[in-house]
Amino acid sequence: MADNSENNLSDCRKTFQDIGIEEKHIESSVLNGVIKNDDIVTPWNVETQNDVGIDYEKLIKRFGSSTIDDDLLIRFEKVTGHKPHYFLRRGIFFSHRDMHLILNLFEQGKSFYLYTGRGPSSNSMHLGHLVPFMFCKWLQEIFNVPLVIQLTDDEKAIWKNLKIEDAIRLAYENAKDIIACGFKLENTFIFSNLEHIGNNSAFYQNMIRIQKCITFNQIKGIFGFGDSDPIAKISFPPTQAAPAFSSTFPFIFKNTKVPCLIPCAIDQDPYFRMTRDVAPKINHPKPALLHSIFFPALQGSKSKMSASDNNTAIFLNDSPKQIKNKINKHAFSGGQATIEEHRRLGGNCDIDISFQWLRFFLEDDEKLEQLRRGYSNGEILTGELKKELIDVLQKITVLHQEARSKITDNVVKEYMMPRDLGFTLNHKLS
Repeated sequence: MADNSENNLSDCRKTFQDIGIEEKHIESSVLNGVIKNDDIVTPWNVETQNDVGIDYEKLIKRFGSSTIDDDLLIRFEKVTGHKPHYFLRRGIFFSHRDMHLILNLFEQGKSFYLYTGRGPSSNSMHLGHLVPFMFCKWLQEIFNVPLVIQLTDDEKAIWKNLKIEDAIRLAYENAKDIIACGFKLENTFIFSNLEHIGNNSAFYQNMIRIQKCITFNQIKGIFGFGDSDPIAKISFPPTQAAPAFSSTFPFIFKNTKVPCLIPCAIDQDPYFRMTRDVAPKINHPKPALLHSIFFPALQGSKSKMSASDNNTAIFLNDSPKQIKNKINKHAFSGGQATIEEHRRLGGNCDIDISFQWLRFFLEDDEKLEQLRRGYSNGEILTGELKKELIDVLQKITVLHQEARSKITDNVVKEYMMPRDLGFTLNHKLS
């Protein structure tokens, strides 16, 4: 945090209140909604001293979002006719803003669109990056709506100090990983900020509209920028906000004001709290959100997996042997020091990374529960649990690599071509 933060505090007091920080916390707050001696959750840094990871209940209160509770899941199934995705049932997507309004639209036969993104900083995405795209693909199929995917290569050029050309190249590589998830060309638009914005005047115009609604003190209060940060950082948030407004994509939505649903990790929420505040000022509906928990690093749940540290992550281009070696060597164990102690005391699934990762990627609820019980009571050893995870991840990555090998540069260009996705404001429910 910059040394002048105390001077900014009074200017940012209203901003803190607007973004969900309780009054009693304001005096102990630093910028970006980070509380001293508490979990750090920003778009660029996630840390906790808690062995089981971030306190998400506390984060919901701090950010002012709503819990995805049983009532919402019951309504979701009633409205859509589909059992909620296991990400929802297991609390992997745990928080929301205005999801009830999205379900209202669907009940009324009215449409919306999905928006998510990826900040390309490596040649290959890692397993944690798959989570929002797996979920978006499922949502897109359930609701039969368009999806726009923003590749924030501009952000990575700024924060990672990448050359523009390198950032664009990584965007194309990551686009191949995304397309390999199975998104259909006819209702999915993927775009690189560095290439697309200059050719889309509506995008730039909305960026300016958003910028006019946010003061310098507000942007510092929300994101924690200091006086020595480059102005590129200060001007970036409206770029991430603009795709939440349908008029940014006139070739898809024509002249209609269409609501938007954004599935993302909870650390991206500051961008969209800002966006929701701006929306009525520019005569657009507020975007709704679904927030996921973080995908933990191999070393434990005190931080999220990072694409910049090879040993914290399993990448989608890792070989089966690399996956096996990384998990056996680096995956944090919730087991006991000796086999005898483990048989007697059992393991702790709350901190065991193999079990935590299985929650994300093992779809079979019954099998997951069997593993949880067996590990907790000492019947299953850490090595056996790791083997279960290795088998699951090897299958996922092999299938993904096969799908990706078929995606050429020309295929990527087709997904990145601005085009009509056949959107209609009102759709018939199937």
